[in-house]
Amino acid sequence: MSTESLLTPTELAFLAAARTAVLATIDDGGAPRLVPICFVVTESPRLVVHSPLDEKPKRIVDPHGLQRVRDILERPEVALLIDRWSEDWARLGWLRLRGLADLVEPDDASAAGEHEAAVAALRRKYPQYETHRLEERPLIRIVIERRRSWGILGEG
Repeated sequence: MSTESLLTPTELAFLAAARTAVLATIDDGGAPRLVPICFVVTESPRLVVHSPLDEKPKRIVDPHGLQRVRDILERPEVALLIDRWSEDWARLGWLRLRGLADLVEPDDASAAGEHEAAVAALRRKYPQYETHRLEERPLIRIVIERRRSWGILGEG
């Protein structure tokens, strides 16, 4: 499915402009696990979201030991929720994306260009990442397969 038929231009603009999303994975017991993430979007040839396993403080040093990573490796089906809250309820809106996730490793020669491009895009979007060693860490890659949206996603 092409990007053009998956998201409307308004949905794509809403997604690209969003600063954060909530990633939902499924744990060993079948319960959802939610975590806020930073991300960037690639539009061609398929719609892909990349999220870093960055150096913000975590209980686990090795990013492969993070619960969200273990969940993805066992059950790659994930969802993302991107929303806009407003006290003016006429401006509420959300976009929910479902897809398959995996890891893009920094030492994977077959994905080197993808990893490098995603790291560069993350640093452009989030200046905080200038001091993180993202080029040495895996990224979560989510290939988007389905979407649903509600409310006002444009600036109108």
